[in-house]
Amino acid sequence: MNHPTATAPDLVPTSPATRLRESIATAPSAPVQVGIQAAGGYGKTALIDQLADAYRGAGVPVAAGAEGVDPAGTAVLVDDAHLLDRSALNAVRELARHPGARLVIAYRPWPQGSEFAELVHALGRTAPPVVLPGYTADELAERAVRVLGDRPPAGWLDWVLAQTGGVPRLVEGVLADSAPRELPHRGVPARIVEQVQREFEGFDADARACASAIAVGTAAHPDVLAWLLGLDPARAVSALSAIRASGMTGATDELLPLVRGAVQLLTPAEQRLRIARKLVRVQLDRGRPVLGLLRPFLDSQLAGAEDPTLAEAFEQAGVEAAEQAPELASRFFDAAVSAGTPPVRLAARRARAAAIAGQFDEALRLADEVIVDESVPDRALGVQVAASVLAHRGLPARSAQLCRWSAEHLRWPGDRAYAAVSLIGTGNLADAQRLLADVTDPGPPTSLSGSTDQLVDGVRESVTGSSATALSLLTRSASLAEPVGAALVPDSPAAIATLAALHCGELDVASSVIGRAIEAGSGGPMLAIRHRLLAAWIPLARGDTAAARSALELAVSSAEPLQARDRLLATAIEAGIASRDNDAAALGAVRGRARQAIAEHPADLFGLLPLGELAVACARLHDQDWVEPHLDAAFALLAELGDPPLWSGLLRWKCLQAAIVSEDERSARTHAAALEAMSGHNPMSAAMAAAARTWVLVLVGEVDREQAEQAARGLHAAGLTWDGARLAGQAALRTSDRSTMLALLECARSLQGKPPRPRSVGDGGEQGVLSEREREVAELVLSGLTYKQVGKRLFISAKTVEHHIGRIKQRLGATSREDLLIRLRSLLE
Repeated sequence: MNHPTATAPDLVPTSPATRLRESIATAPSAPVQVGIQAAGGYGKTALIDQLADAYRGAGVPVAAGAEGVDPAGTAVLVDDAHLLDRSALNAVRELARHPGARLVIAYRPWPQGSEFAELVHALGRTAPPVVLPGYTADELAERAVRVLGDRPPAGWLDWVLAQTGGVPRLVEGVLADSAPRELPHRGVPARIVEQVQREFEGFDADARACASAIAVGTAAHPDVLAWLLGLDPARAVSALSAIRASGMTGATDELLPLVRGAVQLLTPAEQRLRIARKLVRVQLDRGRPVLGLLRPFLDSQLAGAEDPTLAEAFEQAGVEAAEQAPELASRFFDAAVSAGTPPVRLAARRARAAAIAGQFDEALRLADEVIVDESVPDRALGVQVAASVLAHRGLPARSAQLCRWSAEHLRWPGDRAYAAVSLIGTGNLADAQRLLADVTDPGPPTSLSGSTDQLVDGVRESVTGSSATALSLLTRSASLAEPVGAALVPDSPAAIATLAALHCGELDVASSVIGRAIEAGSGGPMLAIRHRLLAAWIPLARGDTAAARSALELAVSSAEPLQARDRLLATAIEAGIASRDNDAAALGAVRGRARQAIAEHPADLFGLLPLGELAVACARLHDQDWVEPHLDAAFALLAELGDPPLWSGLLRWKCLQAAIVSEDERSARTHAAALEAMSGHNPMSAAMAAAARTWVLVLVGEVDREQAEQAARGLHAAGLTWDGARLAGQAALRTSDRSTMLALLECARSLQGKPPRPRSVGDGGEQGVLSEREREVAELVLSGLTYKQVGKRLFISAKTVEHHIGRIKQRLGATSREDLLIRLRSLLE
């Protein structure tokens, strides 16, 4: 759709220009002596034309110059007065002395000789100059509505304002485009290229050269431009003044973004490349970034020309792009090879860039080529890439093997520490101890080395000593890693510290550590999703499923598919939310993905958290047989490490919960005994052991109110908020004592942060005990589902649901369906 456009920039409403126009229209015979000052493109010509129309409409003749004009009968309106020759300027100066003259001159702030400056000063004694402004955000929105017919999105308006600086001529160029809303994705509008070309052609050679240099990336400073272009500094100052007066620059003298794009199009590629070569040489020599300078040359045929400076610069730009714009890194490396860089020199960096960009197949392929080629200068980087990608893909043993091989044959910062961490994570503590004992040269004491030293010490302490000491070491490791930023590693200290904190119930520590890692970008793009998933686990542990769901959606919002390690975490969080919400349909929907996630990620120390959560979900689905081998592998790994309580406790607890769901008393007693054996390790271990003893009794119908309430509150204090509320609630439903039941239900509500419930409504008769299945059926019926819908969610027949409801009715002494619903609400809500 084509949009109407003016031939000159529209006047900004409510500006001094509008007031001048209105005063002349009101009193056309009144003397006026005023100047209109603005850079190019701000609407001086449009205003002069409007003033001329106002005078002519009132019968006043209008002249464009002062020579031979009768001051009493003619209005003189002079555009581009800064370009007047001496004779025309003298005539205007003479007219300005006449008290009844109607004289308006429009001019740019440069150039201004002494005689013109005297004229401006003289007019200023009569009235201050009318300075034309650019569009504000609100004025731009109003203008866009008038031209386009409706209000564009705020983001588009912000883009226009940033690209044009509010300069009316540039704004009109955008609005005149055939598809203005698509411009953020298309480039510089043809109308603006034409506008800039007219200004460009009006410059002298110095100003054109300076504008081109600024468009390429040169600082808009006269000394820099004079050095780069071989100009006298005074000529560079004059050139900058001309560019500034053209309306092509912003407040810092940098070209406005759309103008910069247009000037790049108008400057021959050879000239831009010549400037860029000189600039990048300076940037390289000073250790400064070159990505912004070279990005416009990626699509240029000249980028392929052999040139040592460009080869070095494209290589450096590829390194910078790997962090800032990973999708461009490989293209810069290709350009570096075309410019003369040997391909073997870039092989490892290509692998790293591919890994950061999420191209894991390509990263592994390149890394393997690097590892086996002894001529590659950065073989250690290739190992680092491969080890990191393999860990990300859920192959921790293979990652450990590569780290260990690197520590013995090559060196990269942290290789020995990550080899030891990976070995411990896969159950090989003795091998890790031997590897660490062989250290002869620890290297310079950097932030990275300090972080990895603390990391390996913390992981080792977590399986051999105190959980408090381990968590302290791991937290310090995460803190030291923050300045390192996007280092490519198999796992981040923050992730491991957060896992350790979650395993021992220190949820505030976990939240602080992972929050700081997300803010600092620790581990780079590869670990960003892992960090956000761990952040989502914290509200899940607290039983806040709404917050957990929101955090999960944020973590997996990327269009890229999750890798095995992240997929395991995400699936476990999804299953955990469904379990806590008692949403059988959602739990059933996650069944297949849970199987895949567990099957493709072998058991390791840092994957026990999601494995335990999925074990409970499988028990609720009555589908736990297939997960048993994976749990056996996990317990075998823990046994190799001496069953460290910090890592074993929570998995035992989850397996106990699975046994309770399945009403498997024998298995429940086994896990309870294991929890009892480690009860002295930390407060969470003690809380889980006490709760396990209570659960075993509850499972067989022996409910002690004081014991159950104390155990539930102990879990809550240890960070297992939802688990504590569930223990109290289930104990209430399994007791035959009404007062005990009500007290424990209130305990459950208080642990969930709910207010005390009003007295239950009923006939005062004894309320019976509901089984886990009966409670599930009752809750779904209360939610408004039909028997058929309840059966579909719980994978049972509608007839079975009806049978459960009949038994519940009988147990609660309900006389009708309405009575039953009242009693269930009193009992369960």
